[in-house]
Amino acid sequence: MYDGFAHLNGVLATGLRDVTSDLAALDGEGWWAVVVDYEGKVTCARFDRVRRAPLPTPSAPWRGPRPDQWRSSLDRAAYERGVRTIRDHIERGEVYQANLCRILTAPVPPDADPLALADRLAEGNPAPYAGVIRVPGLSVVSASPELFLSRDGDVVECRPIKGTGATADDLLEKDYAENVMIVDLVRNDLGRVAEVGTVEVPSLCRVEEHPGLVHLVSTVRARLAPGAGWPELFAATFPPGSVTGAPKSSALRIIDELEPAPRGPYCGAVGWVDADRGRAALAVGIRTFWISAPAHGDGEIRFGTGAGITWGSDPEGEWLETELKAARLIALASTGGV
Repeated sequence: MYDGFAHLNGVLATGLRDVTSDLAALDGEGWWAVVVDYEGKVTCARFDRVRRAPLPTPSAPWRGPRPDQWRSSLDRAAYERGVRTIRDHIERGEVYQANLCRILTAPVPPDADPLALADRLAEGNPAPYAGVIRVPGLSVVSASPELFLSRDGDVVECRPIKGTGATADDLLEKDYAENVMIVDLVRNDLGRVAEVGTVEVPSLCRVEEHPGLVHLVSTVRARLAPGAGWPELFAATFPPGSVTGAPKSSALRIIDELEPAPRGPYCGAVGWVDADRGRAALAVGIRTFWISAPAHGDGEIRFGTGAGITWGSDPEGEWLETELKAARLIALASTGGV
């Protein structure tokens, strides 16, 4: 339908002008769609035509993989071993919490249309930070419920999610403790680029309902120090604390040891920056698909799911949490899955 486009926050962007990997461009001018991989690869795409509009109607329905074609980078046994390993690290005092994730992969036709998948997710799994971005070499479709960073002038806000259950009654004491732990981490991250004394927590452990599950969500807010721009903000806060762990440096090392597949846009940042108006909203790239389309043969679609591991974690329960988080989205993305 378009050579390049983005639909984010009810805004349709077309007329792709340029693409850069330089975060400093976001402090310049124009409207940008942004994807930053968990591993740090940056894609900032600037568009010339930006207007409020509904998601365009795709030219054909989504054609996804069969439900049985999805393969996980960690099977159940390997994932549960990973949970036990993280608990060993916690027992030794190396880390308090770490997020363990797995990547699901399946084949799709080479002409798989991300707009058609976005349309399907919008109907079957609406999300506050839903979006689709397609530029040369990159197709991302997100149904993220989690805000990584919003910006209005020099005021920035994070809303980390920690704690997941099928209903509010399923939330455990471990979930609340985990949320508070990550809030402390996010406060520390923002404090590195904030004016002294401006970091605050206006909301702590609020229960938020989403399709098929509930989350605990907190809000951390701060005012940026003079001279701090997007490169400094990312250097202080990325990857998001809610999908890494605490202390972040130890969690990152453990994650790298245990996860066999790169996370890509999953657990990264997906969203928009309006440099002209000094406003932005970047979601944590969870509930997120990304599609590769090679020149020949089938493409691949990927999706990540994970859970935060603490000393109180049960390996079987954490595996089931990753299944709960993935089930609805994988069914929507699969042919015959719903």
